[in-house]
Formats: sequence, C-alpha cells, structure tokens
Amino acid sequence: MIETPRKRVLLAKPRGYCAGVDRAVQTVEEALKLYGAPIYVRKEIVHNKHVVTTLQAKGAIFVEENEEVPEGSTVIFSAHGVAPVVHDQARERNLKAIDATCPLVTKVHHEAKRFAAEDYDILLIGHEGHEEVIGTSGEAPEHIQLVDGPEGVDAVTVRDPSKVVWLSQTTLSVDETMETVAKLKEKLPLLQSPPSDDICYATQNRQQVMKQIAPDCDVILVVGSRNSSNSVRMVEVAVNAGARQGHLIDFAHEIDPAWLADATTVGLSSGASVPEELVTEVLARLAELGFADVEEVVTVQERLTFSLPQELKRDMKAAAAS
Repeated sequence: MIETPRKRVLLAKPRGYCAGVDRAVQTVEEALKLYGAPIYVRKEIVHNKHVVTTLQAKGAIFVEENEEVPEGSTVIFSAHGVAPVVHDQARERNLKAIDATCPLVTKVHHEAKRFAAEDYDILLIGHEGHEEVIGTSGEAPEHIQLVDGPEGVDAVTVRDPSKVVWLSQTTLSVDETMETVAKLKEKLPLLQSPPSDDICYATQNRQQVMKQIAPDCDVILVVGSRNSSNSVRMVEVAVNAGARQGHLIDFAHEIDPAWLADATTVGLSSGASVPEELVTEVLARLAELGFADVEEVVTVQERLTFSLPQELKRDMKAAAAS
C-alpha cells in the first residue's frame, strides 16, 4: 500500500507586523481615542486593505492630499514618510500634523539630506511612484535620481563619478537591490554605500525565512495587499528560491483550491503590514482544505519596538495629567 504523503503547512516566522507598522496603526488608534473622530490620515497609513477598512470603521478618514483636510483639523502622515513640502502645506492649512513615518524610513531621509548637503549625487534604488520613494526624493529633489532595478542603471548620469552614493527604499528585495548595486558599481566604481543598511530588518527577515522554506514548498501563500511592496517581494523571493508557485492574497476566501490540488507542503507567511488575525483565518481555511498539520519555522526573534510620535505622546501625557 502506497502511503499518502502528509499534507502540511510550513508557517514562517518572523511574519506580519513590523515595529514601524505597529507604531503607525497604534498612532491612528490612540489619536482617535484622544481627539475623537474624525481623524484624517494622508494616504493609507500602511499598505493593507483590512487595516485601512478597520480604521475607517473607527472614524479615520483617508485622504490623498492635505488640501482635502478641513483647516485646523488633525492629520496623520503615513508610515511611508512624506516630503518636506507636505509638512509645509500642513502648516499653511493650520493642520495639527502627527508624523507616523517609520523611524527606519526617517533614517533614509536623514541620509539623503546629509549627502545632498555635501553635494553628492544620490542614486535612490526603489520603485517609481511608491510613496516612500516620493517622500525620500522630496528631501533633495535636485540631488536624487531614481534607479528602478538593474534595468534602470543604463540611464544613470552623474556630475562627478567620485561623489556619488546609493540609498534605497526600505522594502525592496535584498537580492535584486544587491544586483542593482553591483551593476551600478561596474558603471561607477567609486560609488559609495549608505552608512548602514537601508533595507529594513523586517523586510530582510521575512525574505530570509521565505528562502529557507521555499525549496520544500509546492505552494507559497503570502498574506498581503497588492500595493504592499514588501509583500509582493516576498512572493518573488519565494519563487526564486524554489517554491513551485507563489500567490499573494488579502483574505482566506481568495485561496483557489486548484492551487493546492497536487500539493503536499504549503508555505505561509504575511507581509509587514498584515495583522495576525488574517493569518489565523488562512490557517483555518487551509485546515478545511486538508492542510491541518502546521509546523512553524523560526529563523530569528524580533524584539524591536518604536515609541509613538512625540507630538501624540505629549498630548496623551497632558490628557492623563488633567
């Protein structure tokens, strides 16, 4: 008698919320408690459908630009960061601005300002149109040019090849970024690197565990939204590392049973802006489909946390004192 292979789920860890997302979502929740609804949020606070609709239900109003916010209201800037001009616009409209930019994105902003002040050409590796790239570029638009992957290298021109540095968006594929950097260095041998890694710890950790489980997986499922750069990269990394197929899903009901028809091992993870409840729902759906055996694969423990934005903490402290 031929033994039927055991159907199992390899559950990746670290997965889900990173420190910057946790801080940003908490910022909106605490602001709603403190100031009451509505609270305006410029752009999606984090790139996740479920998070955005949950916060909308609590009284958050998401807008594209500051001019949609009534004068004198409270506005929160998203985790992806904003250009200085956005702060200026908020002041002009007398808005109470709370900046929920991830501190690891702020670090890249500081690097951009420092290198621009020293008159460097800055090559920003990232995806065109992504909010984080728009925010970082806005710190020094006359010094920064975008390099969107290895294929963007040929178009790069610099004033002085000995005064050029690369920075990057925090949510890129580590491998693709290093491939872009290698290609840039062929063209510009004196290219300098950022003082510390720009791709954030959470992006790297989630990709690393994907690489570890992918070779054993027939199918990889990543819970995350299509506009979430780090979630999209996780699927790419998994497929490149040997997973037979990879799918990005927002919710459990999006799983197509046909994907699992010939599968014995399913890998599961979630992007850095995804709450754990969505993963729990996917596990329940996988169990219904015959994949009830779950093995967690842990590569590293994440312990980093960030405190809430200063302007919010100040008001919370004052409210508590009164």
